[in-house]
Amino acid sequence: AKGYYSNKRNRWRAVIQQVEKSLKHAYRDRKDKKGVFRKLWITRINAACREQNVSYSKFMGQLKKSGLTLNRKMLAEMAVRDNSAFKKLVSEVFPGNS
Repeated sequence: AKGYYSNKRNRWRAVIQQVEKSLKHAYRDRKDKKGVFRKLWITRINAACREQNVSYSKFMGQLKKSGLTLNRKMLAEMAVRDNSAFKKLVSEVFPGNS
């Protein structure tokens, strides 16, 4: 129980309860983290798409139809770090949209 204070550090029963609770939360949050990151990536992609006057859902649909296989993590990184490449990708997926 290193890092805890008061009873959660000194009294054995409280120590055991707190450590078990912490392990339970850690297990739950490892699962939740995946969904949290997916939401973040979708939000970032959507923001970059909206700058190009395209909705996220239409962009992802066209991306799938075009046969390009980029996952949401890579698309979000591209949208944040290399916006010009993302714009080029949108113009490739939507040829009429420039």
